[in-house]
Amino acid sequence: MKSRSLRPSLLLFAALSASAQAGEPPSEQSVLDRGRYLFQVGGCHDCHTPNYPERAGNVPRDRWLTGNTVGFQGPWGTSYPVNLRLYAQQMSEAQWLARVRQPMRPPMPWFNLRDMTDGDLIAMYRFLHALGPSGEPAPAAAGPGVPVATPYFEFVPKNLPKRASR
Repeated sequence: MKSRSLRPSLLLFAALSASAQAGEPPSEQSVLDRGRYLFQVGGCHDCHTPNYPERAGNVPRDRWLTGNTVGFQGPWGTSYPVNLRLYAQQMSEAQWLARVRQPMRPPMPWFNLRDMTDGDLIAMYRFLHALGPSGEPAPAAAGPGVPVATPYFEFVPKNLPKRASR
């Protein structure tokens, strides 16, 4: 089963490598395929696509990356996974590259995006544009101690060991 799931990624890598070695830019379809792949293996759907983890990824494409009304609450307040399909429509590629490399509210692992290549991030941007706008904006973030009416995950560690007194 593992070799089966690796096959598409190996084929994509081989196709991108072959076109790069030939000095040809990758086709638009290979860029879109790369963007789709990066969203999947990057875990983006886990938060930004409603019910993705619960359905083991079996969510209709028209719901992909449409944000979520289930928030994450911690010392920073409550944050919500943004509707990426609406968000990306409002910016150019250059604006996208600059924005996704900036710090974001927890638990978004923005540092993963910061460390991606421009090519990776552009592929993701173009994939979002190819999907087109869909859904509603996610709820606005709430500050620390501000009550919210939506469901949320409490993102606070429990049972931490006590520090020794000095």
